Amino acid sequence: MKQYNVTGMTCAACSNRVEKAVSKVFGVKSCSVSLLTNSMGVEGTASDSAIIEAVEKAGYGASVKSSAKTQKIEKIDELKDTQTPILVNRLISSIIFLIPLMYFSMGHAMFGFPLPSFFDGNHVAMGLIQMIFAAIVMVINQRFFVNGFRSIFHRSPNMDSLVALGSSVAFCYSVWTIFAMTNAQVLGNVQKVESLMHEFYFETSAMILTLITVGKMLESRSKGKTTDALKSLMNLSPKNATILENGEEKIVKIENVKKGDVFVVRPGENIPVDGIVLEGESAVNESTLTGESVPVDKTTGDKVSAATINNSGFLKCEALRVGEDTTISQIIQMVSDAAATKAPIAKIADKVSGIFVPTVILISIFTFFVWLFIGKDVGFALTRAVAVLVISCPCALGLATPVAIMVGNGLGAKNGILFKTASSLEEAGKIQTVLLDKTGTITKGEPSVTDIIAVNQNENELLQIAFSIEKKSEHPLAKAIIQKATEKNLIAKNVENFVALAGNGLSATIDGKNVFGGSLSFIEQKTKIPDDFKKIAISLAENGKTPLLFLFDEKLLGIIAVADTIKEDSPKAIKELQKMGIRVVMLTGDNEKTANAIGKIVGVDEVIAGVLPNEKGNVVSAFKEKGKVCMVGDGINDAVAISLADTGIAIGAGTDIAIDSADVVLMKNSLCDVPAAIRLSKATLKNIHQNLFWAFFYNIIGIPLAAGAFGFKLNPMFGAAAMSLSSFCVVSNALRLNFIKIYNEKIEEKSIKEKKMEKTILVNGMMCEHCENHVKKALESLDFVESANANHKQKCAVVSVKENATFDENAVKSAIKDAGYDFVGVK
Repeated sequence: MKQYNVTGMTCAACSNRVEKAVSKVFGVKSCSVSLLTNSMGVEGTASDSAIIEAVEKAGYGASVKSSAKTQKIEKIDELKDTQTPILVNRLISSIIFLIPLMYFSMGHAMFGFPLPSFFDGNHVAMGLIQMIFAAIVMVINQRFFVNGFRSIFHRSPNMDSLVALGSSVAFCYSVWTIFAMTNAQVLGNVQKVESLMHEFYFETSAMILTLITVGKMLESRSKGKTTDALKSLMNLSPKNATILENGEEKIVKIENVKKGDVFVVRPGENIPVDGIVLEGESAVNESTLTGESVPVDKTTGDKVSAATINNSGFLKCEALRVGEDTTISQIIQMVSDAAATKAPIAKIADKVSGIFVPTVILISIFTFFVWLFIGKDVGFALTRAVAVLVISCPCALGLATPVAIMVGNGLGAKNGILFKTASSLEEAGKIQTVLLDKTGTITKGEPSVTDIIAVNQNENELLQIAFSIEKKSEHPLAKAIIQKATEKNLIAKNVENFVALAGNGLSATIDGKNVFGGSLSFIEQKTKIPDDFKKIAISLAENGKTPLLFLFDEKLLGIIAVADTIKEDSPKAIKELQKMGIRVVMLTGDNEKTANAIGKIVGVDEVIAGVLPNEKGNVVSAFKEKGKVCMVGDGINDAVAISLADTGIAIGAGTDIAIDSADVVLMKNSLCDVPAAIRLSKATLKNIHQNLFWAFFYNIIGIPLAAGAFGFKLNPMFGAAAMSLSSFCVVSNALRLNFIKIYNEKIEEKSIKEKKMEKTILVNGMMCEHCENHVKKALESLDFVESANANHKQKCAVVSVKENATFDENAVKSAIKDAGYDFVGVK
């Protein structure tokens, strides 16, 4: 997606106009315009010149975003709050001239404030001085008129058009009143002159502009806060790096660091680019990437990431990824791209905003003529019409979704949860089933020694022999034994005649004596295994561990159990998902016995074992027929399943965040980020609903009131104030997302009882009431079924699931089949 800057947009009608104009360009596949960031993302083959021309014809400005090398600087400049200072100056200048205007109009006329003697009885002069002050305020706020009338000329009226029309109509009518007053004065009609004094609306014209500027300023300040997370990420990126050239240190700009350069980082400094440690040891604070405040120990061979902080030791590293390839740059790009896309729910506001402003203008004209028709004077009708123009607020509609998306994305980024698009942020909260890969997701993905059972209680002797023979092996389980022996500072013995027997074990000689290591079945071929050790080996296997037996000189030394240990927080995360009403399924290629053991420990609802990577996609497709599905994996072996799921999540991505198949990338290797991501999605979606409700409710109620419905007489100045506060309220509501505790499991959880109340089972073969009773009895015999009712006419049975029980589809299928009927499926 190519990014463009767009200038001149002021409301949702503007962004909708630009989007429509660019979408019509030949070669454009999709276009998404963000009012919040004044940016546009375009996919397709259309040229830059054609796209920019289309934007300019629509009445706005456009430019291509800079190259990757300078994009970071440009993005920081884009996100700087440059509008608020301008608006503050405009507001102060407006107030300076508005105060005397209000004094001359309302102060003198309503409260009898004294005036210079020159104005005593000089009503025309009173009108002229008010006109001068109002005109000055209008010149100060000329941007409303320039943008507003230009949009009308381009047949795409926007919010500025409404403000410009409202202020201009009030001003022009007041000027006409001055001319009418002079004519009455020439004719000597003093009574007419005095009555026309009450027809001035100069203060309304100026006050509308001032109040709208107040609202714009508040909105601008609030919008600036929505990008705080992204700005903080950008500011964390270091500007310089210390590299080594010919053994000497040299400070260079970060953009001049090349892959392969050697750089040094002292305590307290930011790591400039992604690299690998060549020398030194230190603790590195990676909270900027993962949200985890606990420093991570780094030593030779470990990878380090740009923008993280070296807390203690001196590090010498080699640059691996520089510029836009670094992890921090990819995070910034991902969050920025997500802000430039649109969530599906935004389409509602887009459809309305496309016709909103023209409709409001028509309503205003209709209001004016209706009041004239029923006998009201021009001043009254004009006041109602102007009130309609200035109270309507398309901005609230346009900002309702993007501000919430931006804040939600920023909060996610702070916690190491990255949503690639606005759509993925919205969809994550609708998940009904989560499929979890086992290795690297539920488990650590690194086998380790869990049990050492020695025959003569001499664990070190057993471990040393195992270490000696396994050191020659490349098997993943061997690495766990080697690591354990290394931790105990054991020294490997000299090994000869090493042979690896695929699928069985290892053999070798140590000090001229035969050594064997491997599975229970393999070692049983070499010697008789005592029954108690055989039971231990079987028990270990049933608990999801791999028992390795070792023989030395035809004597059993003992058993070393190796397992891919479960992450400490996996059971907690799975329980949180279940409390949210989500079904959790473990999907793995491991054998059924091991998979069931792991599944039982962590508490998943269902285990699907023995599934090859290319078969996982079929499982995902099957679950999608029952509802929204999320696949969580490491993004490599699970790529197909992740891409097929409604929401694909790559967990524990670390420095490898650019996984194309995933919709959501979790920087930390923690399963707890999955429920956190779902909570954040739900909170964001709820916030969007609140914003849209307010935007629609405000306009639906405000416009009729401004028109004078129900006998209500709304002053245009109050309408302008309401319009100003409307957008501010929407943005402020979105900022509340920053206070959401996404790791608080009590947020938006559903009870288990609410999660699974009833299931409808489709059954063929029932012919009468006797068949119904037969099926009912079969289903109620199942432990998790509280009650069942069958209906042979509708060919189904409805079962009520017990509270805290897990619905087992396979058990239902078997029960119905055993009863002599055909199981069709679960509705």
